Amino acid sequence: MPELPLVDLVGVGLNAIDILIPLSEFPARGSKSWYRGDSILPGGQAASTVIACRQWGLSTRYVGKVGEDEGGRLHQKTFAQAGVDARLVVSPEGASPQSLILVDAGGERTVLCRSDERVQLQPADLQRDWIVRARALHLDGCEIAAATQAALWARAAGIPVIADLDEIYPGVHRLIENIDYLIVSRDFPGRLTGEADLETALQRIQTRYGCKLTAATLGCDGVVAWDGACFQHRCAYRVPVVDTTGAGDIFHAGFIYALFQGWPLPRQLDFACAAAALNCTASGARGGIRPVEAIEQLMAAGDRYDPAGFLSCVR
Repeated sequence: MPELPLVDLVGVGLNAIDILIPLSEFPARGSKSWYRGDSILPGGQAASTVIACRQWGLSTRYVGKVGEDEGGRLHQKTFAQAGVDARLVVSPEGASPQSLILVDAGGERTVLCRSDERVQLQPADLQRDWIVRARALHLDGCEIAAATQAALWARAAGIPVIADLDEIYPGVHRLIENIDYLIVSRDFPGRLTGEADLETALQRIQTRYGCKLTAATLGCDGVVAWDGACFQHRCAYRVPVVDTTGAGDIFHAGFIYALFQGWPLPRQLDFACAAAALNCTASGARGGIRPVEAIEQLMAAGDRYDPAGFLSCVR
């Protein structure tokens, strides 16, 4: 059997079929609301990150599980069109993951997720070569056992591991022990450590688990990161927001792309912030993935949110 091609990035984690419903205003509890239409689009955390990195020129592989249904076929088609080496494990009786996404007039999204246990990626679904034949591994941690197995293989092979976590899943501590670059949602560090101060919580995570970098994304307030020596606070870019779906996924993609360029940490975070901001200017988890040149143009000339407000949100 020929050796599996080496790729820049392998992503292991969620895919989903997103049903986007734009609303003029978010419905009150117990009310009845009308909407004009919906869009059915491919999404999912790790899947969207891999797609963005591929569009920016990195060679990529995606590992995930789908049902033998229209959703699974849409993912297969999308990855093939993008040039992603997709290792999709198919569950004949399971239903592909689906998210119902309500987007209000300000572009903020509310997500309702549907997951079939039969389409949960398991360690036994993985092949070691899928993971170690890559220069970096990205995880979203939702399927914790499979993510941990992938991280263990990558760590043993000296492959850097990047993770996007937003929930305290059972077994998450062992996973974090094998993560190099941990970039999480704003309230994750406090929930993990019990420490209310975000900066202190990030320091405690880095000390306890040995991550090279611990960071938290803060929406329009940007990102705060701790590299073991100092903090970096980078403000978000001001853009006309259409839909915030996928902003975190594209932030992680931007960080991974910048990591491959060998840029200093402030530039890595700025590129990630700009990529995420531009993705919010169109509908869908991947609707606003822009070329590298457009991202760098926003970095060079774009307006940013007030740093005073930014700093106040981390304390």
